Amino acid sequence: MNKTVSKAKSIEELEQIISKAIKKIGGTKENDLCKYIPMEQGYMHHFTLKKMKHKEPSELCSLIEKFIMRADKLKVVPPKQRAARGSRKRRDQMTFSRMQLERMLNMARLAGDKEMIALLSPKESLASIKRKLIQSVRQNAIDHELWNSYVEIITAQETMIEMVKRGQSPSV
Repeated sequence: MNKTVSKAKSIEELEQIISKAIKKIGGTKENDLCKYIPMEQGYMHHFTLKKMKHKEPSELCSLIEKFIMRADKLKVVPPKQRAARGSRKRRDQMTFSRMQLERMLNMARLAGDKEMIALLSPKESLASIKRKLIQSVRQNAIDHELWNSYVEIITAQETMIEMVKRGQSPSV
């Protein structure tokens, strides 16, 4: 019981110190304090502040006292260096323009490489393929690739339905 009373007292004490510190820095909320408390790299993250408030109130209290309340001149800690946006992009992947992809697709068609044609062809929905097939029938034109795409999609759908019926998870 003595431990819970002391913990409640330290939480009340912490709340008072936090409100005084917020006034001192001219902030409006607890998270504003984070920029004044240094950590290993940059300033304290607001999640760390919340966590410490509940799990280690006395330690948080001492940090606020040290870096905000007793500080002669408040100093904003520079933020942690972070990777620039988009820096996680893979550099070993080649990107092609639309024209380059069209040229490669035409080369694959001329070579008769069905695997490359399937790989480079834009993926279309079943509905759009049906529309194109109906349109080609009306125009008395034959498009084998369009028919093959239709058959491929229907076969894939039937396979997935059969896998679901057998209780297997379809891999996408």
